[in-house]
This record gives sequence, C-alpha cells and structure tokens, in this order.
Amino acid sequence: MITSKIDLNLFVVFEAIYAQQSLTRAAGVLHVTQPAVSSSLAKLRSIFDDPLFVRSPSGMNPTPLARQLIGTVRDSLKNLDICVAARIGFDPASSTRTFRIHATENAELILLPELLSLLAIQAPETNLEVIFMDRREVAFALASGNIDLAIDAPLLSHPELISQPLYADDYSCVMRNGHALSKSELNLSKFVDSRHIHVSSRLSGSGHIDLALRSIGEQRRIALRLQHYAALPALLQQSDFIAAIPASIAKHWQVHSRALPFAAPKLELRLFHHKSASHDPALLWLRDLFSQGSANLR
Repeated sequence: MITSKIDLNLFVVFEAIYAQQSLTRAAGVLHVTQPAVSSSLAKLRSIFDDPLFVRSPSGMNPTPLARQLIGTVRDSLKNLDICVAARIGFDPASSTRTFRIHATENAELILLPELLSLLAIQAPETNLEVIFMDRREVAFALASGNIDLAIDAPLLSHPELISQPLYADDYSCVMRNGHALSKSELNLSKFVDSRHIHVSSRLSGSGHIDLALRSIGEQRRIALRLQHYAALPALLQQSDFIAAIPASIAKHWQVHSRALPFAAPKLELRLFHHKSASHDPALLWLRDLFSQGSANLR
C-alpha cells in the first residue's frame, strides 16, 4: 500500500498551504515553524514529482496537479476527523469549541439572540465567531473548514453544499411613530411615492421589494441606500423616510409597522454545510440547535 510509506501529516500541510496560499500563514495555522512547512512541502514535491505550489505576487499558487488533489485530500482529512470525533463523541455541556459561522445581517439580527439563549443553557463554554463574506467565497470556506456553517439566502448554491430551510419572514413597512402614513390607510400609491431607505449588503442592485414591485409595473423611490441596519432606527425617527424590512427585525424597534400594500416574497434563510461535514457530531448538534432556535421564533 503506497500510503503506508507516506506521513499523512504531509497532507495536513498540503491543505493548509492550499487554503492559506502562503507558507508563513500555513505555519501559523498549524502552529509550527515555516522551515517545518517548507520541509514538508519539499517531501510532497518529491513524492508527486511536481512543484505543487508556485510563488507569485498573489502568493503560493497551486499547480494543476495540486488543484486535482485538493478535493480528495480535503475529503480524506474530513473523514478522518469525523471518525475520530465519532469515537470521542461530542458533549455540548463540557465542550469549549469555537464555532465559526458565515451569516447575513438579517440572520444575525433575527436568529442569533435565540441561539445564544440556547447555547447559554446547553453549551455554556462554547464560543461563536460570526463573520460575513462574499457569497462566492462561502463554498470554498466550508470545504476548507475555515467556517463550520453558513446562514444565507437560497441564492447560495453549490453542488458540494447541503442546505436545510431555517426561517421565513414577511416584510413590513416601518416609519416613525406619528408619521402621516401611520394615521391613514397605506395603499400602493402612497408606498411608492414615499422616500425609501433600502438596506442591502450588496453595493448595488435590486432587492426583494423592488423585484416584487417591478412584477406589478411599479417602482419606488430609494432616497437612501445603506449596507447595515444599525443607523436605520435613528434615521427613521428623524425623517419622513419609510423602509421595508423583515418583520422580525421591525418588532424590536420603537417604530410604527404596517403590512405591505402588495404581495412580496418572504425573506428566506437556509442553513448550509459542506457534504463532508454531514456526520460531524458537533455540527449535527449545532444544526439541530439552529433548527430549534428558529422553531421557537415561529
């Protein structure tokens, strides 16, 4: 058997270099010295008779052979981790693990409070790192283990990812208390003629509300576009702007909330994991906890 003559730790180094695109960063992740990483890479180059990684201004770029190997190497390492984890088991009550999750701002505001309440009871020593990254990078981050789970819209799609529905939320129209629209019927004409604040992490493009309006031949006036919700409550209180936001967020603010005067799709959030992590006991538990938390919100 060929692999019996190869130190399997070399493949751990290979994956780290591939993920970090730097010998120095790979050494940091592995908690070893850079010369140790260089030595392991030299052994791998000898085994495969290929440079595997080539220096460039952007870092250590993988060769075609390295790109061919990475999927198999990652799957194998994941399977080894799962075998060990299954043997050891996972005890949330005593675990000190830090889980790293990609989440949209909507997911943070709607789901995290309930999740933290459940963690405080079931796994008080665990920690969360919640980050937001470009949707195009999420599949790679899940495959490499840089993140454990992702919460995003159904738009996040990749053949290596498995998802489950987590939460669906209606949109509400919000405005300051005492706003003229809060004292009368909110019809479609008044809605589209108002000055709107649109919150989206994207730098440009239409949102769910705009697409719904477009489908009925209408268009609203977006007077202000924001990438985050933090300033929205204060801006609403100090102006006659209105905004269409998820109802679960609106209910936590001191604002007047009205149903939209037209049909609009719900905001859908799904929980994603890489298929290689499907049997990880810790992530199975965490996925179940997310499902429990979202069920509590319904």
